[in-house]
Amino acid sequence: MAEQELSSQLELHEGEEIVEVIELNPGLQVPEEEEGEAAADDITNELEEDEDDGGWETDDAETMEVVRDDSDLTFSRHTKAVFCLSLDPKSNSLAVTGGEDDMAFVWRVSDGEVLLECTGHKDSVISASFSHDSTLVVTGDMSGLIKAWNVEMKKEVWSFEVGDLQWVKWHPCAHVLLAGTDEGSCWMWKIPSGECKTFVGTGCQATCGKILPDGFRAVIGYEDGTLRIWDLKQGSQLHVVKGQDSHQGPVTCLASNDTGSLVLTGSVDCTAKLLSPLTGKVVSVFSVPNSTKERMEKEPMEGTDSNSNSVESVGFCWVLPLIAIGFLDGTMGIWDIPSQTLRHKWQLQAGIVQLLWEEHSPIIYTGSLDGAVRVWDARSGRMESEYCGHAAEILDFVLNKEASMIITASGDRTSKVFYLQRPDR
Repeated sequence: MAEQELSSQLELHEGEEIVEVIELNPGLQVPEEEEGEAAADDITNELEEDEDDGGWETDDAETMEVVRDDSDLTFSRHTKAVFCLSLDPKSNSLAVTGGEDDMAFVWRVSDGEVLLECTGHKDSVISASFSHDSTLVVTGDMSGLIKAWNVEMKKEVWSFEVGDLQWVKWHPCAHVLLAGTDEGSCWMWKIPSGECKTFVGTGCQATCGKILPDGFRAVIGYEDGTLRIWDLKQGSQLHVVKGQDSHQGPVTCLASNDTGSLVLTGSVDCTAKLLSPLTGKVVSVFSVPNSTKERMEKEPMEGTDSNSNSVESVGFCWVLPLIAIGFLDGTMGIWDIPSQTLRHKWQLQAGIVQLLWEEHSPIIYTGSLDGAVRVWDARSGRMESEYCGHAAEILDFVLNKEASMIITASGDRTSKVFYLQRPDR
């Protein structure tokens, strides 16, 4: 009955209304904690039973110029581009960054002091994040070497090597890792004991993945456009989205709402799909009007061509039934989920790399290839703030729980801390 109500509520409409377009120049209910912990216990117990260099293209540091720097602290220990970033979920006082220099650092955001150097990687570190309780950090490099570190003890506690790595994710409430590889297999380990389970691939890249809030299921996207929903306890596929329902290009990103009842995916095919992980059915498809493609053909952005657009980031609003979709060509759209209406569309001259919603308001943040983070109000459609300081593209950024601080990672070899609620801003 609930699924019928969902399907009827999300029924597709013939056309979408653009409420507002802004041109810019460069410059549900949260799952109970007990349920998540039960899922974590079941999965870790199941694991115990089943034990068995091309460089980043960016300008030389000497030629990089910054018009203005709004940051309050610059972390500059990396010697090459900084690819990934995470903020510790418990205190929001520690950050971990990984980069092209084969290094990751755990550092204090108040003063930039390095607390742990994560050494021993053989290639660019493309994934670095804290566990749910902030006690462990995982770092993974492109070659497939994955390491787990104890933050307090400042030492490596586990490592494993897979094929070429695409991503690594922590379980939302357990010391369990899930990783996707180039050849399509996904691995799951209990840390630090290393008990392992594998989810067999299809021969194409597992391009992105996420463990759902219930802790029992994971959604994984693949290079061929398919999506698979896995039962982590049983190690079996629950649903496969393929054929006409699947994306017609590699899946680039995905997100779930706070209950895990809906999943939003993005692709190189320039569409986003909303699906129910309970049934595996796609309930809506989102795309922007063709004007975006036409504009790129007339005035392609520097370093791109008219065929290079894709969905790069998607996200659910925490407080209203809204979704956001960001594109490589600089387009961002805000849609109302029940009506499928395009409420706002913004057009930047720089591609959007990532977007994040505030936890307690309909405010959204975007990080772009021009090195700026912008803050938008999804109700009014206005840009509220802009934070600059990088001399190259933003590759990752995070927002703390209070929405008072942004930390960025950039191709200019630095990570920066921006405080958002200072009196002079």
